[in-house]
Amino acid sequence: MAMDNDKYDADGNLKNGRVEEFFTDGKISAVGQYINGERDGQWKYFLRSGQVKAAGRYDRGVITGEWTWYRANSQLMQTGGFKEGKKDGVWQRYHPNGQMMDEGAYQNDKKVGEWKKYNQKGLLIETKRHKPQQD
Repeated sequence: MAMDNDKYDADGNLKNGRVEEFFTDGKISAVGQYINGERDGQWKYFLRSGQVKAAGRYDRGVITGEWTWYRANSQLMQTGGFKEGKKDGVWQRYHPNGQMMDEGAYQNDKKVGEWKKYNQKGLLIETKRHKPQQD
């Protein structure tokens, strides 16, 4: 039987507590905690340079809440939220120069409502409406 290396430590026990994960070259790739083999609480992911790549939360192995992603130069790349592992709420992405690229909302992993797209100068260039989700 194959083991899920994400859930188990080197001794074959379910991971528990604070952990640091590493790239093959020994540099830190992530910091967070496990509870019974599931990522839980606040996590940070890093680039090989040591810069923060992403930060957010897990709830018993499921991505949740607000997350933030950064470019290699530490500039904000995007922000967005998750609910029960699916994109939910307002999302914003940024051009490499820091200007807003687009913004809008997700519901159950689908774009909903008004989405706005901006050029690299931050000027609105497109507005698109997405239909709400039908349950």
